[in-house]
Amino acid sequence: MNANWNYPTAIRVGAGRLPEVAAACKELGIKAPLLVTDPGLADLPMVQQAVSTCANAGLDCAVFSTIKSNPTGSNVAAGVTCFRQGGHDGVIALGGGSALDVGKAIAVMAGQSISLWDLEDVGDNWTRADTSAIAPVVGIPTTAGTGSEVGRASVILNEAEQVKKIIFHPLMMPQSVILDPELTLGLPATLTAATGMDALSHSLEAWCSPIYHPMAEGIAIEGIRLVHQYLARVVTEGTDIEARTQMLVASTMGATAFQRGLGAMHALAHPLGALYDAHHGTLNAVLMPYVLQANRSVIEARITHLARAIGIVNPGFDSFLGWVFELRETLAIMPDLAALGIDDSQAERIGRMAKADPSSGTNPMPFTATEYQALFLRALSGDLESAR
Repeated sequence: MNANWNYPTAIRVGAGRLPEVAAACKELGIKAPLLVTDPGLADLPMVQQAVSTCANAGLDCAVFSTIKSNPTGSNVAAGVTCFRQGGHDGVIALGGGSALDVGKAIAVMAGQSISLWDLEDVGDNWTRADTSAIAPVVGIPTTAGTGSEVGRASVILNEAEQVKKIIFHPLMMPQSVILDPELTLGLPATLTAATGMDALSHSLEAWCSPIYHPMAEGIAIEGIRLVHQYLARVVTEGTDIEARTQMLVASTMGATAFQRGLGAMHALAHPLGALYDAHHGTLNAVLMPYVLQANRSVIEARITHLARAIGIVNPGFDSFLGWVFELRETLAIMPDLAALGIDDSQAERIGRMAKADPSSGTNPMPFTATEYQALFLRALSGDLESAR
């Protein structure tokens, strides 16, 4: 399957398309790209191939890979220094969500005199940026989860505050994207599962959001259908190119759909990731049934419609929730947060942080900090009966 389309940006889809990275750079006027990637990928053939392809096309490409799995402001600052010292004029963000987020943030900040935190997604902060100084980005995901390659924001940890901040600017979205399923073939089953559940959480929370955005609703429901059809299959058979391709597309669709908003899964996952350095997709996977049940009174009809649309037998809220439990078991997702090394020592703080998180604003129903704390404690103890 090879295809090109323009929504929400220029996207190339298909196996073996990584070598088109040089052409993508030239289309954007990039002559000296900084390739931003995860440290675990830096020495792998895919990165070497991207660099050599650029070099053969006359592009001066260097690599930056000093990135944590929950990327920090310090990571971005180091990347900006590398960008400036190397005389780069664009970014190739190649990797998982961390590399994509940091790559986009570097592209925005490389020409700015303001702080990264001045662009936190609050009010019209984004207007503080000098748009003429934002570098172009080519996004190349190696996981099917965050969909950051089509996002207008980056989630970056403010180390001083121990809070994940959403950095936003409309021009952060990569102008060119390559979805090459071959780049995801080496992803272990555990990470394939966790990132796939992250993609599901994006479309699912977008579908449940109270914001009026019919286009995002349509994208969300199709993204969930693709996860329903392909996620278990790709975790079972990691070399299935069709399933790998469809999960990359589902991931991209999820990040496009959540222009409609997210919800309590992400409102809790962000502080938990900041405080415990836990994997974001895994957190969403564990939290999912608890959040669905907490929102049940206002989303039951929507979930019934969703269950019918994706082909769940006897469609309804209970059957959809049953599918979520079944999928988690198939994917060997941990049943509770305690299994991830999380404890209750900061429960009150987590409740406050979740309430303050921007994702909380589009949860289907408003939760207080105390209600978020209680929701967190249910997910911590594995009280699945309450979630059912």
